[in-house]
Amino acid sequence: MADLAADQGELLKTSDGRPLKEALAQAQSKAKWRAFMLVLPLLSFILITFAWPIAQVLHQSVYNPRFSENMPQIGEWFRTHPNGTEPDEAAYTALVNDLVSAGAARTVAVAGERVNYEMPGTRSLFTKAGRDAKKLEPPFKDSLVALDKDWGSPELWGVMRRVSSAYTGDFYLAAIDLERDANGAIRQVPENERVYVNLFVRTFVLSAAITVICLIIGFPVAFLLSSLPMRYSSLLMIMVLLPFWTSLLVRTTAWMVLLQSQGVINSILVWTGIISDDQRLVMINNLMGSVIAMTHILLPFMILPLFSVMKPIPPSYVRAARSLGATSWTAFRRVYLPQTIPGIGAGGLLVFILSVGYYITPALVGGASGQLISNLIAFHVTKSNNWSLAAALATILLASILLLYWLYDKLVGIDKLKLG
Repeated sequence: MADLAADQGELLKTSDGRPLKEALAQAQSKAKWRAFMLVLPLLSFILITFAWPIAQVLHQSVYNPRFSENMPQIGEWFRTHPNGTEPDEAAYTALVNDLVSAGAARTVAVAGERVNYEMPGTRSLFTKAGRDAKKLEPPFKDSLVALDKDWGSPELWGVMRRVSSAYTGDFYLAAIDLERDANGAIRQVPENERVYVNLFVRTFVLSAAITVICLIIGFPVAFLLSSLPMRYSSLLMIMVLLPFWTSLLVRTTAWMVLLQSQGVINSILVWTGIISDDQRLVMINNLMGSVIAMTHILLPFMILPLFSVMKPIPPSYVRAARSLGATSWTAFRRVYLPQTIPGIGAGGLLVFILSVGYYITPALVGGASGQLISNLIAFHVTKSNNWSLAAALATILLASILLLYWLYDKLVGIDKLKLG
């Protein structure tokens, strides 16, 4: 039968004499290409503005050629001599030649800055040697050590060996408060230098707290919006959307005025007699300021997904449950709440992910104790010029968000997430 149908398909032809099967295949191919060309502008935009920058960040986190490009001869010596080899006169000769070349090209500070990432205080060592390298005479080992005894340090040579390769995973170690010793073994940094892990923990805990607070405040607001008549709910919805029409910087600055010690809130509390003048609350430049300001800014992102799933829920469901003997709490818990889970998941993910990456508000309102990992990433990009460490921190943050997304998909199901 199958052979007969195939033969009939071959016998059937279009008006221009082509086999019907071939004409259908060509039409389907044209339809696919037409659909592809329609989405091509959007696909190109996503690849150029989203996927390519992320790929650049991932590459930057493991690639830093500042030392390898400017100190090629000592890099070659490291490649031809195994780890643990004590630097000989040939190594010091190669180092001096590189210092002379880099000094002439004015890139000694660039190479020194790369070493300084791993061993603070060595940038000045390189710049000083770069200025005096032309004056050094053989034997170069004695000349360099006489110039500065740190040139004979095994730790310095161990660091130079590690940074002589343009590709390295050490920035990821630094991003989780780890480092390598002179022998290359991984160890924790001293306790007073452990910054990044604590900031990651603070970021995720603070983001989770803001998400819970937004849910607690936003759930009744969304319920009220969904249950009121249209003329009243529309008015309240304008109030919910109003913050979107105001600049984020303006809103953050307004909270600075409200929360400071001599600000509006403290002045009202003193005026009403709730607190005395010497008991003014400290609500700015700390975690409290970050939580208050970020909760206000991110609250609409929780309310809107909740409203979108609450609005279609028929009130008759809860009334039917109560008519069958369920209490108000039981009807809410077993009938109404499960239908709002997609909105809770969508709002929770939105608020949490936005909280993790927030930068302006913690920087202005949070102070030193209220800043998040995003503020430190910005510091390494704009101040310390350590883009590789900033990229490693950003990659870890991205991986954490993707892990959260995966866990949500496994536990709840991403197909149940609704934004509208």
